[in-house]
Amino acid sequence: MRARWTASGVLTLIFTRLRLLASAGRNNDMIYHQVDASGYASRSSQFSFTQPTEIVVTKPSIVFAHGLWADGSCFGKLIPALQAEGHEVMASQHGLDSLATDVAAVKACLARVAGPTILVGHSYGGTLITHAGTDPRVAGLVYIAALAPDADETSQSLLGKFPTTPVFDHIEAPEGRIWLKQSGVKHFAGDLPEAEQKLVYATQGAPVADLFNQKAEGTAWKSKPSWYVLATQDQTVHPELQRFVSKRMKATTTEVTSSHVPMLSKPDMVLDVIRKAASAVPAPSR
Repeated sequence: MRARWTASGVLTLIFTRLRLLASAGRNNDMIYHQVDASGYASRSSQFSFTQPTEIVVTKPSIVFAHGLWADGSCFGKLIPALQAEGHEVMASQHGLDSLATDVAAVKACLARVAGPTILVGHSYGGTLITHAGTDPRVAGLVYIAALAPDADETSQSLLGKFPTTPVFDHIEAPEGRIWLKQSGVKHFAGDLPEAEQKLVYATQGAPVADLFNQKAEGTAWKSKPSWYVLATQDQTVHPELQRFVSKRMKATTTEVTSSHVPMLSKPDMVLDVIRKAASAVPAPSR
């Protein structure tokens, strides 16, 4: 006759087995009772537990921060290659509701990867890594056609120091959100194939209207090594703005004949810059 188990008896058995598992580091062979749906212990079986293998990270992690009108998927041509090379990679996703919450989203990704970490910011993402990059887990910064405000600047005040680019003639702000019109995609990602331009338009993130006027603490490029991918054909963030900020931060700069999205139109060149940044920082200590 099979022994009948009460609910409390089954729970006692489960917790007993869990305690045994916790102390089973030197003895991997465990006996368990198989309990059927009726609550009866039907038979004993034997199986082995193997200790989990520790993953040793030998390369810096990479965290991406996107900007406006191109979400985290805009790094899709970079991430697989970096993962294949042994980097732990995450792309932060931003609500574009406030600068503070977007910076917090980047820092949340820092907590999910092993340090040291390279932060990579595109466009407004450059503002985010400028503020989030003061975190001690960050070893270097890569800016892609990006803003990089100083402590007394906002994204908007920095943009205002240079001529207005064509893309801003193709935006609209219904219900307090700034949307890129379809007619503006050519000024944002004009060197992409038509199908990719349509994808960028369809996946755009629309910020609150005052996002670029908001401020946050921290100016990481003053204390962290920086690299800059300068898009010479950019019609969104003026190339002269890019030259100004890259020179100001004393970044190692690579000029690319590209629209505002070189990570999509010239991914190999952007990957090369990220690899150089990663190779310049110390390997993780484990």
